Amino acid sequence: MGKRTAHIVWDWNGTLFSDIEAVVAATNAASAALGLEPVTVERYREIYRVPIPLFYKELMGRLPTQAEWEHMDGVFRRHYHERRGRCSLADGVEGLLERWQGGGGTQSILSMYEHEDLVPLVRRFGIERRFVRVDGRTGPSGGSKREHMERHVTGLFGARGISAERTVVIGDALDDAVAAEHVGAHAVLYTGGSHSRAGLAAAGVPVVDSLQEAVEEAERLVLRG
Repeated sequence: MGKRTAHIVWDWNGTLFSDIEAVVAATNAASAALGLEPVTVERYREIYRVPIPLFYKELMGRLPTQAEWEHMDGVFRRHYHERRGRCSLADGVEGLLERWQGGGGTQSILSMYEHEDLVPLVRRFGIERRFVRVDGRTGPSGGSKREHMERHVTGLFGARGISAERTVVIGDALDDAVAAEHVGAHAVLYTGGSHSRAGLAAAGVPVVDSLQEAVEEAERLVLRG
């Protein structure tokens, strides 16, 4: 059956959208608001955690208070929005999406980025037509993708010949693997975003250095299944 019943759930930030530099710059702006030292991209990848307050715990030595979290989250969002216009899709994304769709596969986006910001950004890059569904976060920030994955796949599984066993989540964070496991799907993790390779390896799923490799792994996983 090949790709005909295979589905990819793509992450957005740090995966399809190459924005790690903007994320780290915005994180440093948020941290500076509380007098914390800036981090490099490498350090960010070493200590990144989800939910995000746990990441700030690594920086602060304690969990932020609710007031601190809300302040940092607001600073982060403002600085990120100022920088995202200089970010682009990851190398080769348009071709990968086109080839997967052209081969009979389906694909969707599930992101923790705000839905009202995500949809016009996907549309701006001219790739919206490649996806059967695009979902961003609609609730408060700081949560986990696991809690959103079930809602995302409810409209996919059982439709278009899509099943959990032939679905692969491709993302840049351990949270993507956790979300995939929650619904019985496969996962492939990409080193171009929020985690180091060593950190991603802890998930026990394939880890790759390019999105081309990620799609190749996705094909292998669903064909094997």
